[in-house]
Amino acid sequence: SGHGPGAQDCPDIGCFLVGRRRYMEGLSTLARRLVDQMEKPEVDHILGLNPTVAIEQRTIARNPRSTVGTITEVYDYLRLLFARVGTRHCPQCGRAVKPQTARQITAQLAALIPGIRFQLLAPIVRGREGTHADLLKQARHDDYTHARVDGEVVALQADQTMPSLEEGETNPHTIELIVDQLIVPDGAADSQAEFRKRLSDCVEATLDAGNGRLVIALESGEEVLLSEHSECPHCNVVFFELAPMLFSFNNPDGMCPDCNGLEVKLSVDPDSIVTKPHLSLLDGASPWYGNLRQIKPSGNWMRSELFALADHLNIDLELPWNELPQEFREAVLAGTGEEVISWSYEMKNRGRSIEFERPVQGAVRNIKRLLQQTNSEGQRKRLLQFMSQQPCPTCAGERLCAEARFVTVGGTRLPEITTKTIAQAHQWVTGLPRKLGPAQLEIASEILEELGTRLQSMLNVGLQSMLNVGLHYLSLDRSAPTLSGGEGQRIRLASQLGCGLVGLLYVLDEPSIGLHPRDHRRLLDTLTQLRDAGNTILVVEHDADTMRAADWLIDLGPG
Repeated sequence: SGHGPGAQDCPDIGCFLVGRRRYMEGLSTLARRLVDQMEKPEVDHILGLNPTVAIEQRTIARNPRSTVGTITEVYDYLRLLFARVGTRHCPQCGRAVKPQTARQITAQLAALIPGIRFQLLAPIVRGREGTHADLLKQARHDDYTHARVDGEVVALQADQTMPSLEEGETNPHTIELIVDQLIVPDGAADSQAEFRKRLSDCVEATLDAGNGRLVIALESGEEVLLSEHSECPHCNVVFFELAPMLFSFNNPDGMCPDCNGLEVKLSVDPDSIVTKPHLSLLDGASPWYGNLRQIKPSGNWMRSELFALADHLNIDLELPWNELPQEFREAVLAGTGEEVISWSYEMKNRGRSIEFERPVQGAVRNIKRLLQQTNSEGQRKRLLQFMSQQPCPTCAGERLCAEARFVTVGGTRLPEITTKTIAQAHQWVTGLPRKLGPAQLEIASEILEELGTRLQSMLNVGLQSMLNVGLHYLSLDRSAPTLSGGEGQRIRLASQLGCGLVGLLYVLDEPSIGLHPRDHRRLLDTLTQLRDAGNTILVVEHDADTMRAADWLIDLGPG
């Protein structure tokens, strides 16, 4: 359809494969190992043929693990951003996890208001049962004179009786050694320097005694627990160092352990167990239990369980399902928990009955159990009728493990960003530098620049943009199988062209498919600017506006 300045005449489309082979030859040795190699053509020499990139229809992967963010590589840069400048939060208590060195702690304490009195304590036991007599004896041997045991200050001198602690799971104890008590000076520089040296020595001694933990107890009663490790000292949870793989729902280290990063889980659907709530259970309200009018109450142990539950709760099974008490309906589906019910089941083949005395399991648990135990394909197919894809209860559809879900950048978690549309994500990225500190900004500047470029390539706001392909409304977590052919093609277009390469031959197969007519002009502007930048654009298209915008037309077909 057109060629850029300096390009040769539009090459024969039959040379596309040769152009693709040349493109592959330009890749690294490692990259070429991952793709099938192409044979060289039976010609002596070809001149004027540019490296070729084909952007076809329906080439987006239909894997549910693929999303708009992963296809466009925006998610890869977000993972890197969170791994480099993310702030961890404990999944249990929500507190920020910020490892601090002895120098950083010393600087914070030295900056307190003059006259403030505080204590430095080394926690050696936190919430553990036992008498801990050996630890207390060792503390006395190390010349510690006082300790705080379960909030009470006790003496550890040789002439004092050692505190005795009760042992047992119901008596957890906390022991903190009192290292020193200091007052922030308000005076000459000499006193400031002497105080800072003493403070530095005390902080290091406290961290050493407390295995990297330190408690600052202010005279106002406020206390701060700090750690030089990547851990939550309040919950005794230790974390690994942040890495990009931790934020990937396609990696075992980062995916939710319950749904394996798929955001949904195959679960029993209560709505499929009772499909006709206007009927009674006796008349077939539930396809799981079937029509119970002609069934002997003790002829099937799962049905006999239902009749026994009705008798236990004094329920009239003639009533429609939606008029039955809520307690009974919940017990039918989910069981009775710890409540024991008695009933009997007659074994037809053996001519005897079995007496049960146990909690009712419920339809949901029975379906799960049978699905795990059955080897029959027919039975499995029947049981799957009562299952459906439900949002994962562990990650709430956020795909990631708890450690990754509770990391923030600028006060925002990664799953919260991926739910944004491309336009909203671009706005967040452009405003993020104002929320980062100088050190964080220095680390993240190049990542943010690349993120902004890739997101801008998919926006359709402003004709001055280099790449306007009309994808602003898509969210980053939109699953690839839900994309139309046109959306998928334009995502690939934005991914391929966002790097700004020149001197390439792009072959596009109907890029206007699925695009709203008002966005055609923006797409044509994008193609025109790419042509003017020095690329050749070959478009297979039936749209009249696209044909009118072309520099050359090749008309194929009868006549």
